Amino acid sequence: MDENYWIRKLTYEEINFPIEWAKQEGWNPGLYDKDCFYQADSGGFLGGFINNQLIATISAVKYGEKFGFIGFYIVKPDYRKQGYGLKIWQEAIKSLSDRNIGLDGVVSQQDNYRKSGFKLAYRNIRYQGISNHNIEINKTVIDLSSISFEIINNYDKQFFPDDRTNFLKQWIRQPESKVLGIIEGDKLRGYGMVRVCDFGYKIAPLFAENFSFAESIFVALQSNIPEGKTFYLDIPEVNHQANILVDKYNLNLVFETARMYNREIPSLPVDKIFGVTSFELG
Repeated sequence: MDENYWIRKLTYEEINFPIEWAKQEGWNPGLYDKDCFYQADSGGFLGGFINNQLIATISAVKYGEKFGFIGFYIVKPDYRKQGYGLKIWQEAIKSLSDRNIGLDGVVSQQDNYRKSGFKLAYRNIRYQGISNHNIEINKTVIDLSSISFEIINNYDKQFFPDDRTNFLKQWIRQPESKVLGIIEGDKLRGYGMVRVCDFGYKIAPLFAENFSFAESIFVALQSNIPEGKTFYLDIPEVNHQANILVDKYNLNLVFETARMYNREIPSLPVDKIFGVTSFELG
């Protein structure tokens, strides 16, 4: 390893690099994800440099007081298997040392993460579909752009281990996105979002109290995608009804990750998680 290798926090402008590298890896981030990631934790992105050239990245984002999430763990191909990745990994773990840490790792790296103390919770599976405007939309699904952010935020809290208010506020206000949900009485019963990505669109997240609500929101979201365009939905494999949903609409499995944690596995209602928000930030 080059002795001139050093690690520091990335600036706002430099976050473009891990996002671009993620595109090259085929991870397909959203076109407007950068500001959301920065709002989550402006100091949570690390870069490894040799002679002022960025060769490695990782994100170690802090949420609330007790949780952190690792993503964007990428080393430029010419510098792999030389210790640079391990060193920036260790720096990220150190920065979150007092927290429970989660990550979505490619399956091939699962053994390496296990050696670092991470335990498998379940697999997250990415499915691909083609938008279809010939499916009837349930009229109970409404646009949530005009409702109070607090209503969405309060509902969202049950699906995440710690406070992610700053991230969510930016996330649901992205350009070229749509946030839809179902309200019964004065209670939100489910919501989802679709956003434009480097390739196609992603429905993320998709949370709902039951299959019927999830399906109605899913159908309405994909109908907001231009006809015949590709979209993606990432589901926790352990949600049986989410598997039924992707089968019913003939979505194809294209990618998977291992959701892992280094301490306890958070007690989240995975049976209500029909779409994961982000592999990069949890």
